Amino acid sequence: MIFEAKDGAFYADGKKTALYSGAMHYFRILPDYWRDRLQKLKACGFNTVETYMCWNLHEPKKGEFDFSGRLDIRRFILTAQELGLYVILRPGPYICAEWDFGGFPAWLLADENIRLRTSDEVYLSHVRGYIARVMEEVGDLQCTKGGPVIALQVENEYGSYGNDKRYLAAVRDIVKECGAEVMLFTSDGTCSYMMAGGSTDGALVTVNFGSNVGGNFDALAGVQKGLPEMCTEFWCGWFDHFGGKHHTRGYKSVLKELNAFLDRGAGFNFYMFHGGTNFGFTAGANFDSRYRPTVTSYDYCAPLNEYGGYTPAYHAIRELMCAKQGIELPVLPPEPVLQAVGEVRLGECTGLWENEDTVGEKRRSGVPLSMEKYGQNFGLILYRTVLPGDYGTGFVSLRGVHDIAHVFVNGEKKRTFRRMDEGSLKFKLAGKHSFIASGMKKGDEIAVLVDAMGRVNYGEHLYDRKGISALMFNNQTLMDFDVTCFPLDNLDRLDWSRGAAKFPKFFRGTFSAKSKADCFVRFDGFTKGYIWVNGFNLGRFWSAGPQRALYLPGALLSTDAPNEIVVLELEGSAAQSVKITDTPDLG
Repeated sequence: MIFEAKDGAFYADGKKTALYSGAMHYFRILPDYWRDRLQKLKACGFNTVETYMCWNLHEPKKGEFDFSGRLDIRRFILTAQELGLYVILRPGPYICAEWDFGGFPAWLLADENIRLRTSDEVYLSHVRGYIARVMEEVGDLQCTKGGPVIALQVENEYGSYGNDKRYLAAVRDIVKECGAEVMLFTSDGTCSYMMAGGSTDGALVTVNFGSNVGGNFDALAGVQKGLPEMCTEFWCGWFDHFGGKHHTRGYKSVLKELNAFLDRGAGFNFYMFHGGTNFGFTAGANFDSRYRPTVTSYDYCAPLNEYGGYTPAYHAIRELMCAKQGIELPVLPPEPVLQAVGEVRLGECTGLWENEDTVGEKRRSGVPLSMEKYGQNFGLILYRTVLPGDYGTGFVSLRGVHDIAHVFVNGEKKRTFRRMDEGSLKFKLAGKHSFIASGMKKGDEIAVLVDAMGRVNYGEHLYDRKGISALMFNNQTLMDFDVTCFPLDNLDRLDWSRGAAKFPKFFRGTFSAKSKADCFVRFDGFTKGYIWVNGFNLGRFWSAGPQRALYLPGALLSTDAPNEIVVLELEGSAAQSVKITDTPDLG
């Protein structure tokens, strides 16, 4: 099949075709639920699914690729085809998506000289390797070869970042050289400079917005004529930051814009139709006036909620979509089944410090380097140094805190510094990340444990290396560090017999599940950390809110054996139990 944009419309094998798309990201949904979520998209009157691809998970180490399990994009695309859906693929290399580092793999940051999202040949060589492997995996699923993939995006919202036209042309050419035969497109905001900087010859210009359909398409007409109107990201909701509010949007305003799309025959992609979850360490961050990390839930106030449940918006959209197309309402797949397990006692405890040799990886360096320099993608990192003489009283200062630094002197916690506070009135009054240490003598140890939150996913602050850049005593740079990396990607090595003298602490319990229905883990009484169930990292929790419970997919549960839950509490407030409920709490 040939799918093309011409004469003000989209055509499939010469027949004018509507493009009604909804976004859902395979990597934010367990494979067990892919078919269900895609069926619900189809039952809502849509004919296309759109997904980004996450370079950082597909190539966690240079040259080592993973397309298995939750990353089996081929299976996701084939499932969509079985259901009669077209697929729009957005491989990046950059995706934003409120995803860690905008989808870039962390190992790119080990190179101090790399210039991301430019025509820098070092960077482009990595892009070529990634795109080539992507096309090996899914190239035969293009519509020209009998598959459902009708379009591929070139980069993503580049005009809001830069204007290196040679770079965009290079990405376009790389995609084509690697076998792309389908329609190519770019997507940007409707500011003139964004469309100018983000477009490239041979790729359809599309736009992103959340309201004012007519005005935004009028802006598009100023740069592109004779081709169909397409909104690649119609923002029907929004995402949440830790410490902020939970975003919602009334569905009547969504219906108003949807009506406008349908009345003018424009193409659209609901972003998001189903948001899913930022499991593990994958949530990104924004940086406007200051650093703001994204929460674990990516519910997005989408028509399908985080666990695949129907919302009032879904039903209203479905009725309008089917009425406008003159089709009967399709049969709806069933609602998700939820369960409440109740209180789960966490009877075992062991410490991070006590398990430095089991889950930690040792390094040494003269000065504290970034996490990426040590080959670490995610988790915690610990820097230790010993004073070579008597220092007395002075200021201990940290530079480049990314993102939360817990400072210990001789094993006793003295301060916690948060990057999120930078730019606040409190920070401006207090000054830099520093405190007075008294009576410091030869052999005293200063240790800094850094909790790396999401890497910035949008804008000029992409070079978001994790850890600290320097530790100072007065004006002296401290050197000679023992470094321990805690990727926290395998907790099987924890020794639970070692106990825990101080935080951070791991807590463990078991529970029985009567079914494989979904549920939610409340973390009341805990402050900040991570939760694993049966070895799977559900994501970050933080009492700062707004999210108060983490989504636990039923597919992770066993009904034949006890289920294990592990909670890592980083900051010092811990309960003796958690509660597993049938009710989400996004704040």
